[in-house]
Amino acid sequence: MTRVVVVGHGMVGSRFAGDLAARCGGSADVEVTVLGAEEHEPYNRVLLSEVVAGRADVATIALPATDDPRVTVRRGTEALAVDRAARRVVTGEGTYPYDVVVLATGAAARVPEVPGLTGLPGGLPRGAHVLRTLDDARAIVARSLDARHAVVVGAGVLGLEVACGLARRGVAVSLVHGGASVMDRQLDRAAGGVVARGLAGLGVRAWTSARTERVVVAGGSVRGVTLRVPDGGPHDPAAGGPGAARGAPDGVRRVDLDADLVVLACGTVPEAGLARAAGLTVDRGVVVGPDLASPDDARVFAIGDCAQPPEGGTGLIAQGWDQARRLAQHLAERLAAGADGAGRPGAAQWAAPDRRRARRGPAAGRPSVALRLATDVVARPLEPTGDPRVGTRATAGTDVVRVKAAGLEIVTMGVCGERRAPDAAHRSVTLSDPAAGRHVEVVVADGLLVGATCVGAPEVGADLAAAYTRRVPVPADPAHLLLRPVAQAPAPASSPTLMPDRTTVCTCNGVTKGDVVGCWHDGARSVDDVARATRATTGCGGCKDVVCGLVDWLAQTDPEQPQADGARASVGLGA
Repeated sequence: MTRVVVVGHGMVGSRFAGDLAARCGGSADVEVTVLGAEEHEPYNRVLLSEVVAGRADVATIALPATDDPRVTVRRGTEALAVDRAARRVVTGEGTYPYDVVVLATGAAARVPEVPGLTGLPGGLPRGAHVLRTLDDARAIVARSLDARHAVVVGAGVLGLEVACGLARRGVAVSLVHGGASVMDRQLDRAAGGVVARGLAGLGVRAWTSARTERVVVAGGSVRGVTLRVPDGGPHDPAAGGPGAARGAPDGVRRVDLDADLVVLACGTVPEAGLARAAGLTVDRGVVVGPDLASPDDARVFAIGDCAQPPEGGTGLIAQGWDQARRLAQHLAERLAAGADGAGRPGAAQWAAPDRRRARRGPAAGRPSVALRLATDVVARPLEPTGDPRVGTRATAGTDVVRVKAAGLEIVTMGVCGERRAPDAAHRSVTLSDPAAGRHVEVVVADGLLVGATCVGAPEVGADLAAAYTRRVPVPADPAHLLLRPVAQAPAPASSPTLMPDRTTVCTCNGVTKGDVVGCWHDGARSVDDVARATRATTGCGGCKDVVCGLVDWLAQTDPEQPQADGARASVGLGA
């Protein structure tokens, strides 16, 4: 029996456990124990901003859980140490021996060193929050009920989503960002300017090139925020909006903002403390090789936000899920390759990565959709970026960024923003229409789409994302991508009947229309059934309307067939 201990029961850890069980088929020679510090069942952290906005509730962000008897989940069990010598994980309730340990501890919210925020005995003052957990989201919602002025620090993806969500709840919001424009990791200044205009229309005031100097606290609660902004910059308090300015001789002015709610969206810090204490190499995150194993211990792996693979971490869930699939495939192959005399994998078994594709075991009858999806996913090889600082980039499609904010439509992918390295092989063209709230840029190289930025053009963004993730050949002249649909990319269909089965309906999980139809034939009869079988709708949530439409269409065109009492048991992650 091979004992696999997974530290972390979040989106990546729970996904890995389900994938590994599916890939091992009916083998009883693996035992998976998942340790989760939170008491909750796994949920979609990507959609926490939707909870803040009031567009999703706790039930709708729950993730499908595996019911495989070989997987045991210990909720509310925090790992305290990894004892590599004894090969066991130490918790407050006891120890868990392992043959393989997978670290999926995620990342913690970064709290900037700002007077008023740090150094307090009880942690953050009342009214100041981060957003990493379900409890964080609940606390922000509760505070927003009485808040009049909110300040969101950080205008990355999460900051924009939170700011728009609070504005939707009727709270006056100021968005503070140190960069020259919002979302400056993905957007250049022109695109950022279009987004800023959209934010203003939603009632969110953006302060860019601004530094949070102090959080004003009185009686243990947040009362305001003091900013330092460039003197003579575009944000003149005389033009209106909350806050008062004070001149300063150092080329900056100080602005006092009223605030009874502060949300910190300042990035994350990988949770690598367990690995560091265990003597593993840690840089920003847990350093791992292409096989996701630590170079110091071939039995220790790291995936998700806590890991630092050779291509770097994107901080996006698609990369974590891709790593979970790759590692599940890798370990399943190792387990199938044989065990030592004690019935456990020998040390040599984990010494070098095996790039062969996972074998399919014999199956009686038609395998479930969950198993077919788990075994059919093949990760693309890492690709050079042309930037010596990066070297390789993540699997194509795992770096697509979508902003889920009421009133904003932003999609970026691949080569985008002002930080991209110049490359003579790249050709790009930009269509910028600030008055209409649109900005589209596409970048092509070697007949493929290698990057795009879409603001205010959701249909174009969906079309380009499909071409990017599927690596569809595109015209050499990028201008054609703005004038006509991408060749072979899914086109809008007047009826699901006209939609090709290969059409991707869930980009996060690579689920096609054919997969949804297949799971219907396997017994799924609701969107929840489809989600359990295929994981569609459990990523960014953008495909939910499409999946709902497909399920309604199937209910009308393919009448429900009589099923045995246990028929639905074949639909789900544990099948």
